[in-house]
Amino acid sequence: MALAIILVLLIIASLIFHFASPWWFTPLASNWGSIDTTINLTFWVTGFVFVAVNLFLAYCVFRFRYHKDKRSHYEPENKRLEVWLSAITAVGVIVMLAPGLVVWAKFVDVPEGASEMEVVGQQWQWGFRFPGEDGQFGRVAKQFISETNPLGLDPSDLAGQDDVIIDQNEVHLPIGEDVKVLLRSKDVLHNFAVPQFRVKMDLVPGLISYLWFEPTKIGRFDILCMELCGLAHHTMRGHVVVDTAEDFTAWLASQTTFRETQVGIKGDPVAGQALYAACAACHGQQAEGNKALNAPKLSGQSSWYLSRQLHYYQQGIRGAHKDDIFGQQMAPMAAILSSKQAVKNVLAHIDSLKETSVENLMSGNAARGASYYVTCGACHGTEGQGNFSLNAPKLAGQQDWYLKRQIENFRTGVRGNHANDNYGKQMILMARMLKDEQAIDDLITYINQFDSEHR
Repeated sequence: MALAIILVLLIIASLIFHFASPWWFTPLASNWGSIDTTINLTFWVTGFVFVAVNLFLAYCVFRFRYHKDKRSHYEPENKRLEVWLSAITAVGVIVMLAPGLVVWAKFVDVPEGASEMEVVGQQWQWGFRFPGEDGQFGRVAKQFISETNPLGLDPSDLAGQDDVIIDQNEVHLPIGEDVKVLLRSKDVLHNFAVPQFRVKMDLVPGLISYLWFEPTKIGRFDILCMELCGLAHHTMRGHVVVDTAEDFTAWLASQTTFRETQVGIKGDPVAGQALYAACAACHGQQAEGNKALNAPKLSGQSSWYLSRQLHYYQQGIRGAHKDDIFGQQMAPMAAILSSKQAVKNVLAHIDSLKETSVENLMSGNAARGASYYVTCGACHGTEGQGNFSLNAPKLAGQQDWYLKRQIENFRTGVRGNHANDNYGKQMILMARMLKDEQAIDDLITYINQFDSEHR
């Protein structure tokens, strides 16, 4: 009797939770309301089965409870009951699946005249590409992927020269216009999903998959990876901003074409030497860094990473937080480099300098630090060598005081919290896995062991 009552209460509680739950669909922001309809149909069918089966179970528990004077009735077959159960089950399956098949047929049938956008997934970032004025995408291949060509366009293909490259986690789209999204992965299986648009599709290495939708609301919406793609899968996030047609056109015109990313691609170390004079006052003549001036070592660090940080300082993405005292000092210095070519020249000079060794003073527990570094090593390399493909800078050979400060800044949101800091948001989530200062000290003590091998 008690078990039957518990089953009935379970049914009532489940129904109340379902209808009163705050965790429901996000507001619809595309044309795919039919997907919500198919999901609701599934809820009604499975909900009916859940209630019916559990009520029947409660009835059986009560009706056929043990009594010493009763004997069980054995009935191995009941064809009439089996026919009814098979028929009801078939109807339920058809009601759940048939609408989904109809919606799927529309989901992969792209309307004529839809514009195109490419989405490129990699651990653990998104990249985007739009066709240029010719309306055609250029060829891509993995052998062309490099620091200066992250999406792997074929430089010899003229059709790709005017392709618009969006090498960040945020993309814009115009409201009320159909868009076909081509999906490509650079490494492992990913899944492109925008919950508010009710769209999701796998990115399969070696294949080009696709989907389409029409944005119907202006706003900023989340892009998620809904396929377990590695250790930092939960940090692979982005945004799609839906604009008016005029705002989208202006945004697209402000972006960089592939041709523009390749112009003046090499820096001049001789010209960079004169520009570096201002930097040397703090960072040292050999870019060895200076703790007294809170200036980190620059020699030995990857140019692509230094370039990104200079850009962040210039754009106010880094160094604008009220508690980032040293970042606020660096921001006006970065502004001295007034052009992209000037940045390339300075970085070319720094790259020409011999990397110097550093004195590390951290005295944590390296054995414990090794266990923490397993997570870090997934991006930064097993020996702190860095990994351009994962947008992870080199850690080996850097001053430990600087590494500690940056980890603390990420943990507290002083660094990485800006809306346009795509990679900092990931580091905030990772840094907060270190529970206290001792854990940070242990981790950096372990990283210090990489110094002699990578300077």
